[in-house]
Amino acid sequence: MTAEAKKKTVVVTGASSGIGQGVAIAFGQLGANVVVNYNSDEEGANHTLNLIQQGGGSGFIFKADVSKEEKVDEMFRKAEDTYGRIDILINNAGVQQDSAFAEMTLEQWDKVMHINLTGQFLCARAAIRHFEKQADVGPEDMAKGNIIFMSSVHDLIPWAGHINYAASKGGISMLMKSLALEVAPQKIRVNAISPGAIATDINQDVWKDEEKRKALIKLIPYKRIGKAADVAKVATWLGSDESDYVTGSTIYVDGGMTLYPGFVDNG
Repeated sequence: MTAEAKKKTVVVTGASSGIGQGVAIAFGQLGANVVVNYNSDEEGANHTLNLIQQGGGSGFIFKADVSKEEKVDEMFRKAEDTYGRIDILINNAGVQQDSAFAEMTLEQWDKVMHINLTGQFLCARAAIRHFEKQADVGPEDMAKGNIIFMSSVHDLIPWAGHINYAASKGGISMLMKSLALEVAPQKIRVNAISPGAIATDINQDVWKDEEKRKALIKLIPYKRIGKAADVAKVATWLGSDESDYVTGSTIYVDGGMTLYPGFVDNG
């Protein structure tokens, strides 16, 4: 991504920690205006914003549960009022509520679906509404808006004990593709990133435990656990004009986790 980022406003949901935080900081370091969405971790959101500002970008934090329609719409209105336009949505916010299927409660199912899938729908819809009414910037054949859904390798790989999460990510995959098809004639791009094992707070019980870490590495042909920066590099490229002809695609940032690692030694 080049200096063009300085002209762009980026909304990043779930940006107070983990992958969302890494992506928000990366855009800030490129000079973008970044809306740092959070739901409960205000301290983390402020830390993200401080690093954005230190990197040369600007922005503000905004508390919103992305599963709440009125809060999502308010966040996008503030972004537009503050910066005049919105260029990129990083649809990242997500949660896990793990359980064996027979013991899974409706509350656990609903919470994951409301945030991971309905939340991404609401944010994408708000972004599309803003993209449709704002003027083109730059050449006529370049995108006027850009949405990047944050999915997971579990939009492809089944995950026992995490069925609500995997189902939500599978839903994101088809939501992304169908939306990409619908809005491509309007020069709006829609893509997804599906990370594999990325070292964040949500899974630190695995990557900080030596035995669990070794077991996880067996599932990664590239033999290392990913970092938020690995995902951020892909996000900034997808958010740039350098990827302008890419839409409806999912990029797997997973060290080869989707390559059937059990067959690395002839099965």
